Amino acid sequence: MRTALVVGTGLIGTSVALALVGRGVQVHLRDSDPERVRTAAALGAGTDSDPEGPVDLAVVAVPPAHVAQVLADVQRRGLARGYLDVASVKGGPRRELRELGGDPVSYLGSHPMSGREQNGPLAATADLFEGRPWVLTPTAETDTEVLNLALELIALCGAVPVVMDADAHDRAVALVSHTPQLLSSMIAARLESADETAVRLCGQGIRDVTRIAASDPAMWVEILSANPGPVADILADVAGDLDEAVRALRALDSADEEKRGGGVAGIEDVLRRGNSGRARVPGKHGQAPAAYRTVAVLISDRPGELARIFADAGSAGVNIEDVRIEHATGQQAGHVQLMVDPGAAGALEAALRERGWSIRQQ
Repeated sequence: MRTALVVGTGLIGTSVALALVGRGVQVHLRDSDPERVRTAAALGAGTDSDPEGPVDLAVVAVPPAHVAQVLADVQRRGLARGYLDVASVKGGPRRELRELGGDPVSYLGSHPMSGREQNGPLAATADLFEGRPWVLTPTAETDTEVLNLALELIALCGAVPVVMDADAHDRAVALVSHTPQLLSSMIAARLESADETAVRLCGQGIRDVTRIAASDPAMWVEILSANPGPVADILADVAGDLDEAVRALRALDSADEEKRGGGVAGIEDVLRRGNSGRARVPGKHGQAPAAYRTVAVLISDRPGELARIFADAGSAGVNIEDVRIEHATGQQAGHVQLMVDPGAAGALEAALRERGWSIRQQ
């Protein structure tokens, strides 16, 4: 791939452009908002000039409701050899493109499974897709050259291709992306009118659950409007679990020993099913989940402290598999939770203590 056109310079489009430019591809940028194009170009994501002729691949990175219209337009103008979109919903845009008279042969629907709570070109990074799944939804009509261009794009972005049926994809993202967004927002909404004393008690658990609630509401209205049925189906199942949990908790509040026993069983059931489901979430690099040991280190809120911990862990010959920071309420300190191979935890604790770090017992 030598040339590409990116239509839509938000987070995903600009990140794609940055990754391609970094691999030597000449990228042309377009957006309905000229300011976003200028910003993306200033970041080094490409040029706002028009290509002299058809590019190798056009990447349409606009909201789901506009994908089909934009695709039909760029196809009619013959701007590329192949056309790809990166919207988070796949079935609807493909059907709408056909209704608009678009060409299904030169088009391939795709969805990089990566993102951030922030949006816009300033949030973009060239490594946004590194190691992340990138779904492709080819059909029997998809031209082989277009499929190869899509696979090349994914390789240049450092992502991992996953081939799925479009409607199966939409059901899958309803479960692993769209419904979690709504549930996170619903939990965070409870904090809106909560007593300030309660809010000050927020710890890492509530921060984890509500992290994605900081996402742009307008963007998510567009996404959910394009995939309402599958999301509603999953929410209905969740609502059933909520009803059961409410009944179990009411039973736990009863003076009747038999009812309390039923309540315990009900709560234990949902917690155990949660354990089972969580165990299926892929681990590092998409591999099977690994069991890590957590080494919690007391850290002060001063420049360079994190770098010093990582350097000391490296000197001990221990690889940090994952990391979390738990801030202490009302103090300029907190705990860094270092996830490491169980066999290395003891050596890491000893090495860090030797270097003056305080270790919290788990």
